[in-house]
Amino acid sequence: MIYIAPSILAADFSRLGQQVQDAEKGGADWIHIDVMDGSFVPNITIGPIVLEAVRKATKLPLDTHLMIINPDRHLEAFRKAGADHITVHQEACVHLNRTINHIKSLGAKAGVSINPATPSSTLTDVMPDVDLILVMTVNPGFGGQAFIQGTLRKLEELRSMIRASGRDIRLEVDGGIDTDTAPLVVRAGADALVAGTSLFRKPDIGAAIAALRASAQSVKSSGQPS
Repeated sequence: MIYIAPSILAADFSRLGQQVQDAEKGGADWIHIDVMDGSFVPNITIGPIVLEAVRKATKLPLDTHLMIINPDRHLEAFRKAGADHITVHQEACVHLNRTINHIKSLGAKAGVSINPATPSSTLTDVMPDVDLILVMTVNPGFGGQAFIQGTLRKLEELRSMIRASGRDIRLEVDGGIDTDTAPLVVRAGADALVAGTSLFRKPDIGAAIAALRASAQSVKSSGQPS
């Protein structure tokens, strides 16, 4: 199965609740929440208060991506606000295994994200515990960036690592995902696609989600579970 996760970073915040509901009605599987602190990445976005408002607008899982330093300080607040998946950055965690276990103790799915220049091998020791791996296919911080082709090899490596682990781990991608790049990342092993501009900036988000899903499903993957 391919999971589609529209990112509210590209939504119209003046009518955010309606846009989230439109995404749900349009066939989205998750709603992706990009949290940026202006320190780990050069932008500031939202916090638990906005996530709580999104939680009231949808029943879909809230796929919460913390692009922040010292994420451990904020895990409970985001979980309390309604986060179903909480993904932290390998580069931002001093004790990554401890952070993963903390997320799981709160009852959320635990994800780890890596930036384009971070090797796949940095996740070897957390494969037994993580539920989701998010590969940034752009440098994090802003929406609308161009896809980095070199990240495809990383997806292939991580898909191989997931198969070797024998665990059911989602392999998610975020950055520059549209109908042109979706087949590339799925072929490399991704099974969850975050897309913002290519969905929320279209006149019909339901049609945009359907087109993205069709493009993703048009290719044979390198081995993700169906």
